[in-house]
Amino acid sequence: MPLRRPSQRQKGEPTIALINIVFLMLIFFMIAGALAPPLDNRVELVDTAELEGRAPPDAAVVLPDGSLSYRSEPIDVAGVVAQSETGTDAEGEETTELRLVPDRNLPARTLLSLAGELRAAGAGDIWLITQKGLE
Repeated sequence: MPLRRPSQRQKGEPTIALINIVFLMLIFFMIAGALAPPLDNRVELVDTAELEGRAPPDAAVVLPDGSLSYRSEPIDVAGVVAQSETGTDAEGEETTELRLVPDRNLPARTLLSLAGELRAAGAGDIWLITQKGLE
């Protein structure tokens, strides 16, 4: 009975070489390309550490149940739009800007539906004031 030759095992692909090439390409592109343009050396940034952090007085507060208040008084959607500032956008058209301070526990779905109601009532830009913005 003739003996069969054992089949030769195929060697695995050298993945270390491929990883090295990809790593070197990554380093090359990080050095060759600018990740972000550098800031002009003549610019001095504003220091806001001394500013007092508080909500703007013209902002409406959205409570966790979705109700609105303005300067500690209950208000409806039409009242919020009526008290908001009007200005002009880039095209020269008149827009209504209003600021909302939502409660942390306000569900996002409620906030989105409220924003839709405000848009339907005539609000243009809706700015949300957050804790980071107040710091």
